[in-house]
Amino acid sequence: MNWNVKDIELFETEKEYIDTAVIPMIPVDFINDIKSSAAQTEFISLLTLHLERQFKGRMMITPPFTYLMGTNEGKTGEVQEWETRMKESGVKHVFFLTSDSEWKKSEQAFNDQLIWIPSIPLEHLDEQYKHSIMEDQVKQLLNVIVQKWQKNS
Repeated sequence: MNWNVKDIELFETEKEYIDTAVIPMIPVDFINDIKSSAAQTEFISLLTLHLERQFKGRMMITPPFTYLMGTNEGKTGEVQEWETRMKESGVKHVFFLTSDSEWKKSEQAFNDQLIWIPSIPLEHLDEQYKHSIMEDQVKQLLNVIVQKWQKNS
């Protein structure tokens, strides 16, 4: 399920079946790491698109948590507030999906909810190959999510 009116209406009526939220974490930079920022955004966005297709009806993909690159410190509390609000809405599992390795420094604060996946450069690939790579990434991600579901249940 995506963050749009049609899917949210379904979410509100089928809450007992939608037990997982994925919050994409997107770093933004306008000067030094602009290309890296754009690459991570493209990768995480495409990955969540494929992830949502795989888990439609069980998983909600939220709008991305977007922040200025290099300013992760002090953001952990804000991210945890997202988790709190999602859980108050009835979601049992909340995962934070990122390619920004800076978040790994704060991994302890995430209670095994942070999923870090290194970004794969996609800029020189044709669309068909991009989607093929994303399907492979989702297969690996499925195992991680299922393990976390089992561990947190």
